[in-house]
Amino acid sequence: MKKLFAISALAVALLSLSTACEKESTWDTYKEWRETNDAFLSEQALLKNEDGSPFYSKLTPSWYPSSGVLIHYFNDRSLTEGNLTPLVTSTVSVKYKGWMCNDYAFDSSYTAVDSLFTFRPTETIVGWQIALTDMNVGDSARVVIPWAEGYGTESSGAILPFSTLVFDIKLVDVVAYETSN
Repeated sequence: MKKLFAISALAVALLSLSTACEKESTWDTYKEWRETNDAFLSEQALLKNEDGSPFYSKLTPSWYPSSGVLIHYFNDRSLTEGNLTPLVTSTVSVKYKGWMCNDYAFDSSYTAVDSLFTFRPTETIVGWQIALTDMNVGDSARVVIPWAEGYGTESSGAILPFSTLVFDIKLVDVVAYETSN
């Protein structure tokens, strides 16, 4: 019985060590890519408009104060003020295109027939939830999403772990303004 317990304990220890090594391996394997993405995010945060004002605003939601995205509105927001703003549980229709810091375009709603993508923000990455809950119907924005608010340490299709993502998003409609799951 003691031998079975010792073998089980050893197996658990090896599994834990193996899992820890995999995480370190991902961190180490993508070190250069992670550093490139972190540098890109820092560069974007420093961009200025022609008048010297910051190009992006940092958007940090009260419901997740340790997170944040960079956002730049292309439209005059006074014209969309008063329009519906979605909750994360709402159903929205958007047009978008997304790319990584190396300019690789990985996704776009414009490949669809009507170019609309309809979904609930809770079904997407945290960065989209943060951006959409600040937007009014009719707003168009560029959003820079740090890897922690994107896919984090995981990959998704062509998106590598630690990828900072950039999206141009137009909030076309709030199809259903739902307040609960």
